[in-house]
Amino acid sequence: MGSYMSDREDEASSLCVVADIPAGVCSWNAEARLDDATHANPSNSRAVATHANTGAAARPSMGHAMQTALASREATRFAHLQPIAPDAIAMRAVAALIDEACLTPKPALVDRRGSGAHRDLSLDIMLRSAKALHPTFLAIARASADLDPSQTLREQLARIGREGEIAMMRATAGSNAHRGAIWIVGLLCAGSAMHAPDDSAAICASAARIARFEDRYAPASAQTSHGARVSARYRVAGARGEACDGFPHALEIGLPALDAARRRNLDENDARLEALVAIMASLDDTCLLHRGGMTALRVAQHGARRVLDAGGVASASGKTALHELDRELLALDASPGGAADLLAATLFLDSLRRLH
Repeated sequence: MGSYMSDREDEASSLCVVADIPAGVCSWNAEARLDDATHANPSNSRAVATHANTGAAARPSMGHAMQTALASREATRFAHLQPIAPDAIAMRAVAALIDEACLTPKPALVDRRGSGAHRDLSLDIMLRSAKALHPTFLAIARASADLDPSQTLREQLARIGREGEIAMMRATAGSNAHRGAIWIVGLLCAGSAMHAPDDSAAICASAARIARFEDRYAPASAQTSHGARVSARYRVAGARGEACDGFPHALEIGLPALDAARRRNLDENDARLEALVAIMASLDDTCLLHRGGMTALRVAQHGARRVLDAGGVASASGKTALHELDRELLALDASPGGAADLLAATLFLDSLRRLH
């Protein structure tokens, strides 16, 4: 773990500089923390101050130092119930995409070793794409702050998402690096602008409510996308179904797998790989179905289960099984892009709840 985290910290500084974010404020690795001030949405600062002042005034017999300490504690506790600021949400969304891209070794996906099964992608392209999406995630979080899910909000976010796709394509010279992640992580940015950062279930539930509204202004091409066609052909949920169901592969599989791996004292790289493999073992991944049909999906799911049954990615047998899965998927020219997007969603939710 030591060398991995050291590499990531070096990269964190360079990424923060490129994104015009001070390296001392933002770190992209798993131990990243923003200043405690990001716990409170600026729009709620007056309410926090009022709550604290009320608490202090209610204790006139206490000494000034005690009143100040109690008021501060109450203000902090109140702030923890609030969503974090939109910019902090956007920074964590970008961080999740970067962490997913850099995670190595992933089966048939872009990572530090190379492009996997993607001829038009590289790690550099993935990082450029992720950083180009910061304004998109920021706009989504700002638009969703202090609101409830609604038809109007759904369509506003859809417009922002389409603008984000244009920015992504411009940054990657036409390569689709994160279209699925714009949908999945973007919706979670909206949900996280409505709820406390450690309430992953509520964040996913609100994101799901938004997803269930139809986008009446969606271009006709949305109905004929690869994901839409594959979902219809194979009768699987796809990215839209995953969102409408409340992101079960992030909330009920990814996060628990991450937690279980950490309890087993796996280093952070292996813990994240374990979460990815757990997602792959269950997900009907439309990226795999599009590129390799049911054969590719079965190879991925069965191979992921072999890794887990062998003791996980940190065991010698598990590493061998993971390498074999990588080889099999590369031979089929298929990659689990849907699982990668849901790992990014998992890492995003994890970064929020770890603020506490």
